[in-house]
Amino acid sequence: QVQLVESGGGLVQAGGSLSVSCAASGLTFSNYSVGWFRQAPGKEREFVALITYSGGMSTYADSVKGRFTISRDNAKNTVYLQMNSLKPEDTAVYYCAARYYSGRYYPGEYDYWGQGTQVTVSS
Repeated sequence: QVQLVESGGGLVQAGGSLSVSCAASGLTFSNYSVGWFRQAPGKEREFVALITYSGGMSTYADSVKGRFTISRDNAKNTVYLQMNSLKPEDTAVYYCAARYYSGRYYPGEYDYWGQGTQVTVSS
């Protein structure tokens, strides 16, 4: 059974930093690209960042570029999202998702999802 479990969310002041993690089990993790998505109340789920299965390439949404960094440790079956210079508009539930081989920007193209972790940025 495949499981993705996010952790590390919480409450932080604007300008602060937070790191969230996504631990995977039940799959050959090094064969999967991983994306981070977020969903704020009343809004659609949106792409944040993705990292390829090997970790050789990462891509970011314009809204987080230069502030967020995605990384992975295939030995630990874990992907990380380091979030710096957080803004109130970054407040959302953050989800990780895995897709076999290549990454995509659209949520519907991912095979597995975590349950999400809440990130709240206060002004």
